[in-house]
Amino acid sequence: MDRILIVAPSWIGDAILSEPLVALLRDPLEEPVVDVLAPAWVAPVYERMRGIRSIIESTTVHGRFDWSTRRTLARTIARNGYARALVLPNSWKSALIPWLAKVPQRTGYAGEARWGLLNDVRRLDRKAVPRLVDRFAALAGKPNDLVPMPPRPVLVPDASNRAAVVHALDLRMEPNIAILCPGAEFGPAKRWPPTHFAALAARFLADGMQVWIVGSPNDKLAAESVVQAAGESGRYLRDLTGRTDLGTAIDLLSLGTVVVSNDSGLMHAAAAVDRPMVALFGSSSPRYTPPLSHLAKIAQIEIECSPCFKRECPKGHFKCMRDLEPRTVYDLARLALLPDLPQFDEAGS
Repeated sequence: MDRILIVAPSWIGDAILSEPLVALLRDPLEEPVVDVLAPAWVAPVYERMRGIRSIIESTTVHGRFDWSTRRTLARTIARNGYARALVLPNSWKSALIPWLAKVPQRTGYAGEARWGLLNDVRRLDRKAVPRLVDRFAALAGKPNDLVPMPPRPVLVPDASNRAAVVHALDLRMEPNIAILCPGAEFGPAKRWPPTHFAALAARFLADGMQVWIVGSPNDKLAAESVVQAAGESGRYLRDLTGRTDLGTAIDLLSLGTVVVSNDSGLMHAAAAVDRPMVALFGSSSPRYTPPLSHLAKIAQIEIECSPCFKRECPKGHFKCMRDLEPRTVYDLARLALLPDLPQFDEAGS
């Protein structure tokens, strides 16, 4: 049975959006044949996907060519005898290792100087295929074939790890749990103001819910700003940022009664573990990377300069996020909760 290598993206959200591609490669088969070459920080995403046979850690350093490391990785890959490699990032360096390993079929989109490195080059019509998930899924088929409706991304939480961390962090399972994800690696233009998160947290607390804040160590400052903005209510918020690795954060998200997140990797993770959620969009667009879940609601206001796709607001007013009011997000959270929590009352409305 032919084995397939996926060269994974470096962004967590993009890695999650590659799961439908894995599903399309996996579902016709009785046993996994898909391996993934991935940076260490996204490996936990692939550990929670069905159909992954093994994960090869990419030890290359971002921004460095590091020829010897790439040759060593290529030798490892060559020994595995892959019939095909699917290269998801658009850089030429991401296509170099499968080429060095002499993988017979090397598939990917035309990108930066990849001619020759790829021998199954796909042309991308960005207007016809705006969503990243569809672009990835199309690589499973033949050139010019599109998947009309690829399966949504699905991650399977590690139940034993989840139980262990709940015990270790002394977390309560009752009452209902609202999880806030105030970070976003791309930059501050993607982050809803801490004062807004704090106001939303106060409404959840008034409804008798627990409020957890989840994120990476890089999200610690954002979380602390939320706690500080919450004033006296801040002592009731459980700040878990930096206390879990990515895999554990995904496992904890699966416990959320509702999740409210900026456009980030954790937003896609919450959708992939099928939790009711509200996704906050300002500088970015849900047309490209929406949360793919019927339980997800989009919070976004229409202004002329959004989306700008900038790391910081180029106009300095940050209206796309500042004018997205906590009341609006709270009402969307109530709608997201409706299927699972019909008893959600009118407190605070």
